[in-house]
Amino acid sequence: MTLQRRTLNLMLAGSLALAATLAATLPAQAQARKDSVVLGMVLEPPGLDPTTAPAAAIGEIVHYNILEGLTKINVDGSVTPLLAESWQASPDGKSYTFKLRKGVKFQDDEPFDAAAVKFSFERAKAEGSTNKAKKAVFDNISSVATPDPHTVILVLNNADGTMPFRLGENTAVILSPKSAATTATKPIGTGPYTFDSWQKGQSVALVKWPGYRNPGAIRIGKVSFRFINDPAAQVAALLAGDIDGMPRFGALQSLKQFQADKRFTVEIGDTAGKGILALNNKRKPLDDVRVRRAVMHAIDRKAFIDGVLEGLGKPIGSHFAPTDAGYVDLTKVYPYDPEKAKALLREAGVQTPLNLTLTLPPPQYARKGGEVVAAQLAKVGIVAKIENVEWAQWLSGAFKGNYDMTIINHVEPLDYAQYGNTAYYWGYDSAAFRELLARHAAAGSVRERGEAWAALQKKLAEDAVNAYIFNPAQVAVAKKGLKGLWASSPIFANDIAAVSWQ
Repeated sequence: MTLQRRTLNLMLAGSLALAATLAATLPAQAQARKDSVVLGMVLEPPGLDPTTAPAAAIGEIVHYNILEGLTKINVDGSVTPLLAESWQASPDGKSYTFKLRKGVKFQDDEPFDAAAVKFSFERAKAEGSTNKAKKAVFDNISSVATPDPHTVILVLNNADGTMPFRLGENTAVILSPKSAATTATKPIGTGPYTFDSWQKGQSVALVKWPGYRNPGAIRIGKVSFRFINDPAAQVAALLAGDIDGMPRFGALQSLKQFQADKRFTVEIGDTAGKGILALNNKRKPLDDVRVRRAVMHAIDRKAFIDGVLEGLGKPIGSHFAPTDAGYVDLTKVYPYDPEKAKALLREAGVQTPLNLTLTLPPPQYARKGGEVVAAQLAKVGIVAKIENVEWAQWLSGAFKGNYDMTIINHVEPLDYAQYGNTAYYWGYDSAAFRELLARHAAAGSVRERGEAWAALQKKLAEDAVNAYIFNPAQVAVAKKGLKGLWASSPIFANDIAAVSWQ
């Protein structure tokens, strides 16, 4: 080796040693500082317009990031202004006046103003609208007045004290009349991020929007949402560093592993979810309330929660979450009682074994939960043939009413009004329930609303519309140093503007 070559090698070795020394002495924060993040999601959405499709996965990507509403629901469930600076309700609760934020534009440079709000709400309540909140929220809006470009007055048919909360859900985001029609494939909003790319079956990427009204507050320049529905793959992706976090971690059997690993942080919080064994009320013999009650008595909620959710959930007895104000615990209406279930099936004239299909979407609570439910139903003479489907198949099949039974977690808060929709996928048709909905909407006092609220919960339990099983906890797993992911989910959203590396 020549003297020149030896000299170069010594210089290189010295440089590498110096770099290693500097890296070891630099603060950990400085080494870890990034401006991008990759998050794992269980399900891929069918599109990106939350105002026309029901999948909660849509909101996980676009809500608060690209698309915004008049109000914002925070991680603690509180409601604060967003595109509205303020609002005021009339004394009778039948009108709301919103003062809009000035100087805001959509990402295509169109103005955000009262006309855009009026367009969005009238689109949501229009004939043929597929907005999930149409009947519960927008059909109650009698008129939308715009006295000036920065004022919107909503006049309601019935008083609704939850209106500010409802307008913070992803079903109420404000779209520009110019770009609304293409929101499902190219969402354009007023939020801090713009749509960048969608690799079907893999991921969606968003990038920071320089034109956002407060760009200095946004610390993440790019976020990618990677779709991983297999629990083992979620674990592998986190351990390999392929993703930085999973806000709604599904591999609960591996939770202790991450809690013991100092490279990760684990947070456990609350959700508004209602995990149910949905029953098709239009199909025989499930159209008989005695059969549905038999199914409810056949389900051991505690065994389900312990075996499927690692104990991270609470039993429920109606389509309401324990986080709901005025929640009534109705789990004792149908205690686990296989003998009672058998007696009800005999009373209904059902010959056993009764063969039904159990359709299961990808999440582990459904796939693993389906095995637990099938085993429990078998003990009372109901043979559940398991049919595993992908999310798009579930939306086009079970959600359209083509199923016997399916396991699904309804994550939207206060979505009890769907039971008043006879066309909804479980096929419930009860004039008595619809009367209770009207009574609740028209209630003039806190006492009357409370009484109607309790009656709604009890009616769904009495009719055993579905088998109500669990309210899941939320588990978020992330690399140490990633801050700002929601620990709880009052709604399904990922507020990336609050996320940063520390």
